[in-house]
Formats: sequence, C-alpha cells, structure tokens
Amino acid sequence: MGKLPPSMRSAKVPFPLLKTSTSSSPSPSSKPQFFPKNSSSPKPKTKTKTKPKPPSFAPKPPPLFQSPALSHAISTTNSLLSLSYPPPPNALIQSFCDAGATPADSVSFVAHLANSHSFVPDKSTFRILLAHSCLSPSEDISPILQVFNLMKQFNHSPDPASLDLSVRALCSDSKSPRIDDACKLVLKSPVKPDEFTYNFLIRRLVKDRPITSVNLFIEQVKDNLSIEPNLVTYTILIDSVCRIGNLREATRLLTILSQNGFKPDAYVYNTIMKGHCILDDCSGVMEVYNKMKDEGVKPDIVTYNTLIYGLSKAGMMPQAKKMLQVMAESGYLPDTATYTSLMNGMCRKGAALEALHLLGEMERKCCVPNECTYNTLIMGLGKAKYLDEAMEIYKVMVSKEMKMDKPTYDSFVRVLCRAGRIGDAYEVFDFVTESKSLNSAVAYVGLEDSLKWVQKRKA
Repeated sequence: MGKLPPSMRSAKVPFPLLKTSTSSSPSPSSKPQFFPKNSSSPKPKTKTKTKPKPPSFAPKPPPLFQSPALSHAISTTNSLLSLSYPPPPNALIQSFCDAGATPADSVSFVAHLANSHSFVPDKSTFRILLAHSCLSPSEDISPILQVFNLMKQFNHSPDPASLDLSVRALCSDSKSPRIDDACKLVLKSPVKPDEFTYNFLIRRLVKDRPITSVNLFIEQVKDNLSIEPNLVTYTILIDSVCRIGNLREATRLLTILSQNGFKPDAYVYNTIMKGHCILDDCSGVMEVYNKMKDEGVKPDIVTYNTLIYGLSKAGMMPQAKKMLQVMAESGYLPDTATYTSLMNGMCRKGAALEALHLLGEMERKCCVPNECTYNTLIMGLGKAKYLDEAMEIYKVMVSKEMKMDKPTYDSFVRVLCRAGRIGDAYEVFDFVTESKSLNSAVAYVGLEDSLKWVQKRKA
C-alpha cells in the first residue's frame, strides 16, 4: 500500500473512504462464478532479480593510428609492415577509417598499400571503404562513386551486393538517415539494384516521405533503369497508405496491381481491411471481404480476426458472432486475438459479464489470454461498475506478472475512487509502479486526479 500523497494529508476526507469497501457492484441474479485459477491468491512478493555480472574481457588494444592524417598513416604503415609479424592490410585500413580519416584519404591509403606494398584489395577491403564512405558526413554521393571506380581498377566490378550494402548503410542512421542520397545512388550507380534493395528503399521512403515523392521515385527508376515494381512493392505501398487512412490511394494501387498482371493475395486484402477498421468503416471492411471472395482469394485467420475486430468495434455483435461461426466452418479455430476482439465489442455494448463468461470459454478451449485480454476485461468491468469482478481479474494479472496499460489504469483507478474504494486504488497504483507498467509520475497524476474528484464531491 502506498503512502498518502501530501495533497491528501490535509484534505478533509472521511476516514471510511480510506477503508477498502466490501463491494459496490450490482448483484445480478446470474452472477458468473468463473475466474482463472489462483485468482484469489494473495499478491506475490516482488522478486528481486539480481543482475548477472558482466563478463570480463581483455583490454582493448590501442589503435594502430592516432591521427586521421594521411601522411602520418603512411609513415606508421611503413614501420608496421617492416615488422616480423605485420598486421593484415585490411586491419590497417579499418583502423585508419576508425581514426577519422576522410573517405578520400581512405581511398588514397588503399592506393598506397597497393602501389608500395603489393597489396591486392579484396571484397572485404571494398566493403570497409563503402561502409566508411556511407557513414561519414558528406553532402553528396561522390565518395561512394569513387569507391566504385576503385573497384573497377582492381577488377572487382560493383555488384548488387555492393549497392545493397551502400544503400542500407546510408539509411542506417536512425536520427538523420540519408534516404535522398540512397535514392540518388540507386539512379547513378553503375549496377542495377536487385529486388531486395529496391523494396528495402521503398519501405524506408514510405516511412519518411509523402506518397507523391515515393511514386515519383518509382517512375524515375522505371524510366532510367527499366525496373518495374513487383507484388512486394505494391504491398508495401498499400500497407503504408492504409496506415494513414488513405484508402482512396489504396484502392487506386490495388487497381494498378491487377492491371500489371499481379493477383492480390490475402495479405493485401487484409491490409486494406485493417485500414477500413482504423476509420471505423465497417461497411468498407465487408465490401473488401466480399471482393476478396469474388476474386477467388481464400480468407485466412488474419482475415477473420480483422472482420471480427471491425464488426465488434462497430458494435455489430450479432454479425461478429456469425463471422466466428463462418471462421470455424472454414477450418480456423479462434485464437487470443479473436476472443479479445469479441470481448472488446461486448464491453463497448455494456455486456461486460458476457465478456467475462467468454474468458471462461476461451480458457476451456486451451486459448491463453494475454495482457490485452485482461486489460480489456478490467476496463469493461470497471466501467460497468462490476468492481469485485474487475479486482479478481486484476489479481490474475498480478499473479501472472503482466502489465496494465495507461487507459485501463486511468479508467480503473477513476471508478475505484468514485466508488469509495480508495485502498484498492492505491493498491493498483503500487502495482503499476512496481511492475513498471507506467512511470511513477504518470501513474500518480492519474491517481491524484481521481482523488481530487473525491475531495471536490465531498466538499
């Protein structure tokens, strides 16, 4: 039990409010008796996990080069290579790059090794140079093209793998990825990208650029490199526009996909249905489902789960239950996502006890509930003021060391405080902070707001 915050110590709150109420739930005639095992067990003690000691490693050897200057590197290299056991040339190149050498100096350093020490660069050499050129700050892609030219001089023509390494390295910086430079490199490279590099770049583009810019790049690749988008490309584009609710563009892309000879699969249709679910467009979900069947595409379990989720979210529970029967007739057993979607719909319609009965059916069929399932039930039971039942589900979450999400916590603490169950509210507060479900400051704000409501109501 947590301590009373300062704002409550001086407040005029009656002492009975600080006691855990026995019950404030309605007592329906058909009260469900099912709860998972160990639901009435006391709150387990928090296990203190001891962090394993980090393994001890040998001290890292000092770098071979202390300065990024090319002249210093050449003189140091001449001394090192005169030793009885000189370091490998690729190790020297990597060390020089790590010392902060510019891409141009690193290329010159490799040329010095080749001309003065009969070194023959191999694939590893050029991978080091390419990675260094891509990861070094630069305003253009000239250092990368310079490495490509060096590869040709030593009879190592750039291949799709070299281009793929360069593109992925340019996009690897999470803070400031050089996506525009990656696009320029694909268009100016002496070698064409393979489908994996091309679709990787498309996937990165749709995350950071508007769809018009992505379509422009696709047209440039088509005109300059004669590379057509494939089924994976269209799937990436459709998924991207559906996530932002641009279903008109998704429909256009679906038409283009069919015109180019590709047959949409279940994943494509499922993606579009999820887009309609985001917009609460249940009729659109059913329209896509019917079109999917007309095109001869067999629905999978994701299809049925998406349909049940959309119907349940719209409050169309009879249709959702009917789809559950269709799902079983098609050979797919309901999973955790199926039951959770149905429970969510039932709770939205105020049938929280029916959702609780469904939990019993779910476990009898050996389907394991997850955190989302329990969060859904706690929020639904709490809003319906079945607080004893909600506390039982809460205890199950505690026993299984699960976490409570913020919407569920805020809603649950609010209804507990308004029902006068301040002690239970503090217990939930302790749980979410100890389990690290929420930051303690964030959790306290939700509790404090609810307590202020109690104070205001009693004033």
